[in-house]
Amino acid sequence: MGDLLLIRHGETEWSATGRHTGRTDLPLTPEGEAEARTLAPFFQGRSFSFVLASPLSRARHTAELAGLRGVVTDEDLCEWDYGGYEGLTTALIHETRPDWSLWRDGVPPHPDGRPGESAQDVGRRADRVLERVAPLLAASAEDGVVVAHAHLLRVLAARYLGLPPSEGRLFLLTTATVGRLSTEHGLPVVAGWNQRPLPRTAVST
Repeated sequence: MGDLLLIRHGETEWSATGRHTGRTDLPLTPEGEAEARTLAPFFQGRSFSFVLASPLSRARHTAELAGLRGVVTDEDLCEWDYGGYEGLTTALIHETRPDWSLWRDGVPPHPDGRPGESAQDVGRRADRVLERVAPLLAASAEDGVVVAHAHLLRVLAARYLGLPPSEGRLFLLTTATVGRLSTEHGLPVVAGWNQRPLPRTAVST
């Protein structure tokens, strides 16, 4: 059975400044592109049972720069829809809602009428992804890869472990890092998290 590798996209202008970036389709910054390229040696020469990515350009471009091929986009991998808090920092939100927590309170509607999402809404999308990839991982010794966004991937990790979506708050994930979801004795585990992986090298004896 393969593991599930979770890749967060590289830096964008908004991620660098802590602004909530949900459905706004921002490109990678030059630094974000450089971050994504550092992942390429880790993936070089490897094959995977599948590679899925968010349709947003920052995730797709990260996958491309990391050297991943055969990428299939999945709408369920889009970032949390932050509704009326799109583009705002937590510090700015706390000026009017000092006790606000994304994980507990969700978001207000966007001015265009979009309601935004709660942790439970994002959890349902994560569950659908996990349901689709589970048989692919079970049928192959090769790992699978998902390239997406911080909050979505944190929720996905929580759901993989059987935790409520809101417990994604426990899994800090910075740009252009890798998480590994695996199993031990038939139980789901986190085998690696928030890592900037080194390339695999041959060991001489």
